[in-house]
Amino acid sequence: MFAWMFAVVYSAVAFAGGPAIDSERPNVILVTVDTLRADHVGSYGYAAAQTPNIDALARAGTRFTHAYTPVPITLPAHVSLLTGTLPMATGMHDFSGNKLPGNIPTLARILKQRGYTTAAFIGSAVLDSRFGLNQGFDTYFDYFEKETPDEMLLSKSERRADQVVDEALRWLKLGPRRPLFIWVHLYDPHDPYTPPEPYASRFRSKPYDGEIAFADAQLGRWMEALKQQGLLESAVTVLLGDHGEGLGEHGEKTHGFFIYNSTLHIPLIMKLPGGAPRVVEDEVSLIDVMPTVLQALKIPAPASIQGRSLLGLIQGRASGSASNLYAENYLPLLHFRWSQLRGLQSRGLKFIEAPRPELYDMRSDPGERRNLFAEKGAQTQEMRGRLQSLIQRFTPAAGGVRPEKEATDPALLERLRSLGYVAVSAGTFSEADGSSLPDPKDRIQVYELVSDAMLASEHGQLIEAQRKLQEAERAESKSYAIAYLSALNDYRLKDYARAAQHFQGALEINPRSGMAAYHLGLSQLQAGDLKNATTSLELAWKLDPANFAAAYNLGALYRRDRRNDEAIRLFQDAARVNPNYALAYAALGETLLDEKRPAEAVRELERAVSLAPTMRKAYMSLGRAYEALGRKAEADRAYQRAQTP
Repeated sequence: MFAWMFAVVYSAVAFAGGPAIDSERPNVILVTVDTLRADHVGSYGYAAAQTPNIDALARAGTRFTHAYTPVPITLPAHVSLLTGTLPMATGMHDFSGNKLPGNIPTLARILKQRGYTTAAFIGSAVLDSRFGLNQGFDTYFDYFEKETPDEMLLSKSERRADQVVDEALRWLKLGPRRPLFIWVHLYDPHDPYTPPEPYASRFRSKPYDGEIAFADAQLGRWMEALKQQGLLESAVTVLLGDHGEGLGEHGEKTHGFFIYNSTLHIPLIMKLPGGAPRVVEDEVSLIDVMPTVLQALKIPAPASIQGRSLLGLIQGRASGSASNLYAENYLPLLHFRWSQLRGLQSRGLKFIEAPRPELYDMRSDPGERRNLFAEKGAQTQEMRGRLQSLIQRFTPAAGGVRPEKEATDPALLERLRSLGYVAVSAGTFSEADGSSLPDPKDRIQVYELVSDAMLASEHGQLIEAQRKLQEAERAESKSYAIAYLSALNDYRLKDYARAAQHFQGALEINPRSGMAAYHLGLSQLQAGDLKNATTSLELAWKLDPANFAAAYNLGALYRRDRRNDEAIRLFQDAARVNPNYALAYAALGETLLDEKRPAEAVRELERAVSLAPTMRKAYMSLGRAYEALGRKAEADRAYQRAQTP
């Protein structure tokens, strides 16, 4: 009754309808390779690389040597890519808890309106459709199998590049109507680096490079299939990384904590129909891709974007304007209550706004090792002023565009943690001035301990995970993130009393945490303390009215206490927040049946089994409801389905 569940929004193929198609309009092929450092690609000068397919595309198209992402985190980086906007314009700074607003134009939506058939094939749960990037896609393949939080495995939350390409090829065989916009997302270079054979053996000492080589091979398979079907030659083709990887530089093993160019510098290659091969040295941003594609297709770009078209550079014309490359990272603030980082790169200088500000000369110091902040006061102030001006210009006024609040799905947050994301959300933007918050530079060791602990936990090494968290806690006492993650490990170890104690401690550190209250309730429930579990889940639902799992579990407790009217309202609320939550409809139908309201029960139970056709208990209840209405034949069929394995 009390299991966590989830429901994935999975778009179906839709080829029919729409405006007349211009058969001369080019297809658009987009490939994003997650966590791909530019300096680990052959065409960017890395001799040890095995990236023949990326390199072939680079030789045939335009290779941008100095392309950068505005944020080194997968979800907000892809939002910037597909909307042509900076994170402050959409409010999408992070990877959980919010959703791309429906009124922001996306590349997929614009192309769909122009008659394109649009499809995306996703390699990681971090781009789950519930975050809003599915807007405008006829097909958005993002299904990631998930049973219960205790069965969380990396294989449930990411899909290898060959599997992503397999899905895309299956879709192509259906014969979608042209022109096409197809986005393929390859997640493999993301930590942990576990390439399949023969790449695991070939790159035993450099598994990150092995992941890249495997992704490149699958890219080659995808490109060859497109070529064989005549879809590639006249296409607008774009390949890029969404962000890089720290690989130990500045103490950062992976990404998402600092905004040094080890995680901001990305490969970007664009090939346009009839375009000559070219190498462009100008500094460009990920947000420039969308307007470039639209101009190449002779489609006006929305006025809301901040990116600029690179078509002139691709055609060999000088840009004539200096770049202002913005970068940010709010993960330290939102998940640890440390200061956020924001920066600006322009004319060879890079400024990072932090409690201890940083200034680097990127021409003489590309590794960002020598901080010139104290030496170049005038240049620092000029860069700081330009950064603040840019932030003010593109941050919506009060009441303007803000991200939608996404339904809080504890299972989805678990999936993000299984991928290495510290999905705990301790802080808020009300703390965003950062003036009195710790500098992330002083907390990198703590962050890496927490990251290592999460990885150990997701591999079932719970005792080792707890050891690392205890070490982190000695360096950073009263940390909500550490207390919360420790409590989660206690829960997985089935030490529910200790888990409840630690969740209570996390809640004392952050009294606004609906997730701490929710897991406190679950721990008390597992320990048999139903009274306190009810109180905790009531608090969780009050703190976070988007947590449909809290509403469901609280409703189940109310139903157990025969508080059926309150239970019905909570099950209805759970279904309202998540219209695809089969458990809520099933529980609602069963409670209505308890209340001798079989006609209403049938409606809810039919909805439940339509969403979850293998839910045998719901079929049994549906049979009882049919029987109460005298619909014996339908009851018999429902009972039969209930007995089917």
